[in-house]
Amino acid sequence: MLQAIGLTSTPRRHLPPMVDDLTFEARPGDVTALLGAPGSGKTTALRLMLELETGRGVTYFRGRPLHTIAGPAREVGALLGAVPGHPARTARGQLRMLCAAAGVPVTRADDMLDVVGIAALRDTRLGTLSLGMDRRLGLAAALLGDPHTLLLDDPARGLSPRENSWLFGLLRAHAAHGGTVLYTTADPKEAARTADRVVTIDRGRLVADQDVAEFARTRLRPRVAVRTPHAARLATVVGREARAARRSVEVVTEGGGRLSVYGSSCAEIGETAFRHGILVHQLAQEIGDAGPATTPHATATTRTPTTRTPITRTPATPVPGVPATASAPPAPADTGLRGPGEPSRATRGTPGPSLPSRRAPLQPLQPLRYELRRLLGVRTTHVIVAAVLVVSAALSAILAQTGRTPLPSLLAAWPGPLPLPPAALAAGLLGALSFGEEFRYPALAAAGGTVPRRLGLLLAKLTVSAVTALLIGCAVVVLDAQVLWLLYGAEPLPLPENLVSLSTSWTGLLIGCAWSGLLAAGIFRRTDAGVAAVLAVPMVVVPLVQKAFADASGRSVAGLPIRLRELMWVQWPYEVDRWLLAGLRMLVQPVGTALALSFSVLLCTYLFIGLRGRARW
Repeated sequence: MLQAIGLTSTPRRHLPPMVDDLTFEARPGDVTALLGAPGSGKTTALRLMLELETGRGVTYFRGRPLHTIAGPAREVGALLGAVPGHPARTARGQLRMLCAAAGVPVTRADDMLDVVGIAALRDTRLGTLSLGMDRRLGLAAALLGDPHTLLLDDPARGLSPRENSWLFGLLRAHAAHGGTVLYTTADPKEAARTADRVVTIDRGRLVADQDVAEFARTRLRPRVAVRTPHAARLATVVGREARAARRSVEVVTEGGGRLSVYGSSCAEIGETAFRHGILVHQLAQEIGDAGPATTPHATATTRTPTTRTPITRTPATPVPGVPATASAPPAPADTGLRGPGEPSRATRGTPGPSLPSRRAPLQPLQPLRYELRRLLGVRTTHVIVAAVLVVSAALSAILAQTGRTPLPSLLAAWPGPLPLPPAALAAGLLGALSFGEEFRYPALAAAGGTVPRRLGLLLAKLTVSAVTALLIGCAVVVLDAQVLWLLYGAEPLPLPENLVSLSTSWTGLLIGCAWSGLLAAGIFRRTDAGVAAVLAVPMVVVPLVQKAFADASGRSVAGLPIRLRELMWVQWPYEVDRWLLAGLRMLVQPVGTALALSFSVLLCTYLFIGLRGRARW
């Protein structure tokens, strides 16, 4: 059961809140429609339930707030607008990436593509999907974790009647197996046709909470839709005859030669128009919207069951190109995620409000798997790495031709005028993209909170970006050495005497640039901010550090490893002393000090700004 209690959004200056003290519930086994006009606060209400927006109130999912659930994607499936994914990623790649985040097998992605009927489009990129296929992919993403509750924001917007019928057939099948479904809509007729219960809101406040039969009786009423070039004349005649016959007939002029007549029939309107010689272009019986209920408080608190009157529902007609089983899936939320001996939702019954989660806790490697799939799922990463290798090889060959560049700079392809070598720039760019694209295409936002609140995801991004930077650096050094050997000499290049110090400095430079770009992009939520932070280290921070320590008296740290060895109980190998001393010497250099200072400032800022909320992972 879903229980929303006192949801209130944070009001803007001089404006009322979009959602104001909204309280209602959605029951398992039912499809509940959250009805309201555009701008009434439906989307804001869903974002408050998912804790994607700040405000007051609480939402219980089977008796537990979302932030206390170990795997939010396994309890709640959400679809807010279009699929939030990189347009160059394939449909299958998007779902496999989200499988890693939800902690479910990657085979679940193919299963869900079959369920929603787009298995043939698994290799199609998100940017080329039509609106209907995009909505199907979003529903597949919402169903990945086998959630008990589905939250959908206007899922039928822009869909054809057949796709609309298929969509609500799938939602009804999910509810029939014990799930809870809540979707928003602005169409009262759609709510009466597809929902079991209708919650009506207006300006963020609850207007009515009704069974669909009572909603149809109090909110909808039959009308005669008339289109005629003599609308004003026909309205006058119908009104005059109704008064003469002492009948309650309401005529509403809608403009464009259209009339809506309540309390009459097509036969009566047609006969009236014939008697007075009025030309009629259209005459049809429809279901009209009577507007919000006039007694919101009495209706909202009514819980007495009513006798359901027959409501015409759209049949689940098949969609061309969709398998016949997709129009009425047997169990879309029960496709292989139950444990051994665990009953299906159909036999599980309605869980109590304090039922503990039946899911296993999330594994620590889930964020790491997600980050690897995110990194390797688009061509941008491969293009950047290939460009860096080509540019580095070309620069190394050009610098070797002059004969005045030392060997370390040749291997790193780092000419003097450049603030950073190409490998460090690429590491910083990939780090910035890892968080900048996360906010531009928030793949995780709809399912369990905003990205910067996840400490585990931050650690995964730091780890993956560091490993990627080291791999790029090693590849650049090896490729440049091979190019130099191929072009200028048959003998292998000599190893520098200070190889340990150079290796440590190269490693620190690459990882520092990658982490600086990542954290800056996470703070400012922009990729270009991360790139700017990477470039600011050698161009701004290093000169400031050099100026600050220009007159400082130098002290040697050569004896620090020996003194540490005397203080420690565990004796490490003497080779560790060389690496430790090389790292200390790197830190006391202007570039090392600037990188350490920049990284410390960015990390503290990120922890203060991004991790103030509740951690998800």
